[in-house]
Amino acid sequence: MKNPLHYQFSEYDCGPTTMQNAISFLFEREEILPEILRNIMLYCLDCYSSDGNPGESGTSCAAMMFLSNWLNSMGNIDKLAVSSKYLSGKSVYIGNESYVNDALKRGGAVVLRLYTDEWHYVLLTGIDGKNVRMFDPYYCDQEYEQKDIIRVLDQPTCCNRIVPWKYFNKTALNMYSLGPYDGREAVILFNEKTRLTEEETIEYFI
Repeated sequence: MKNPLHYQFSEYDCGPTTMQNAISFLFEREEILPEILRNIMLYCLDCYSSDGNPGESGTSCAAMMFLSNWLNSMGNIDKLAVSSKYLSGKSVYIGNESYVNDALKRGGAVVLRLYTDEWHYVLLTGIDGKNVRMFDPYYCDQEYEQKDIIRVLDQPTCCNRIVPWKYFNKTALNMYSLGPYDGREAVILFNEKTRLTEEETIEYFI
């Protein structure tokens, strides 16, 4: 059974919330080990605010890289059929030749760092045409000023936003932009039991 994806509890926990949502999206509830959830929380929220308060600057890229590697190790020892790949820099973009698009077409999930009014983690769960299916863990009950960003209210296990590709690849710090290349980051995750091969992906999309 799949659980609905959930929203962050505070202003700071978009990172661990999105990583937990990725696991929830990819796996049945009965498959998810408590060790996975515990360590996601343990490794995230590692950034201190300017006042020295722990966690108040959210989760660092270094923590996400470490968590990605740890999840890979869980797959390697058959604790969970998960695989993970960490991306940074110019390899993080939305486009027909990108790792992100390929992962979404093959049934994967992508934890993506982008900009809203500050740096923020969201989950990408699908792609079609020129739009991306996204779950933004920051709860908002109002429509966007950008009329082509669509709120989705009836797909709780998958997404709560439909966002056009055009927003992501900007280097300027605009709504849902990936920003400068040196700050770009993504974690690609698969359930290896449901991952589509290249041949299956071609057949599926035809």
